[in-house]
Amino acid sequence: MAGDRVKLNRDTNLLKLIAMITMLVDHLGARVFPQYQVMRIIGRIAFPIYAYCVAVGCVYTRNIFKYALRMGVMAVLVQPLYATAMGHTKMMAFDWAHNFYRVDLIIDHYYLSKPSILFTLFAGILLLWTIRDKKYLLTGLMIAVIWYIQNKLDYGLNGILLILLFYVFCDRPLTSFAWVAAFMVWWGVPAIRTRIPDTVPTTVSTQFFALLSLPLIYFPLRTRMKINKYVYYGFYPAHLALIYLLTM
Repeated sequence: MAGDRVKLNRDTNLLKLIAMITMLVDHLGARVFPQYQVMRIIGRIAFPIYAYCVAVGCVYTRNIFKYALRMGVMAVLVQPLYATAMGHTKMMAFDWAHNFYRVDLIIDHYYLSKPSILFTLFAGILLLWTIRDKKYLLTGLMIAVIWYIQNKLDYGLNGILLILLFYVFCDRPLTSFAWVAAFMVWWGVPAIRTRIPDTVPTTVSTQFFALLSLPLIYFPLRTRMKINKYVYYGFYPAHLALIYLLTM
């Protein structure tokens, strides 16, 4: 797949900056300022941008497996900080002094409560790797694994499907927009999926506001902004450390 196939917004450095800021706002709203629901709404912008940037990264990178490995290693290393900072578990509740060698207990305490978004992105990259390199037996295996663990992934199966939609239609802006927008509406309006009777008012979930990310993804920009990849990857644990300090 040639890199020039991407005909959506290729200014991914600007998009990454926006994703980092909106993710920080979202997590601050979840842990520090829960009374401000608007912060969670703003935060819905982050994941579609990350999903899109991952799809574009899988188009451009020469070694997509190395890309997946880098994301997977980071997910494993950052997970204890994520689980603690976001209130899914307590750092001091684990007896490190006596159980530092108990990998099973560490996994149960830090990894099974609520995996971070990095695991979702990792799974999405692996799936695209099998598709791009035509390893279709592995594609079937990845689909089975993702289906089995979907309830453990942040954003679940829908998050993986969004990454896949961005990748498959990255060379057809209008088709991509139609599919992605329709999918986000389906995702964000529970009444569409649950067959709520007409007498019940149609409501939207917070996820519906992820649609706000689409103008950023589909409108081509040329800011020539550059973000070092270490800054991009380092921001995730850094912002979690900040939230952990603020909630201590």
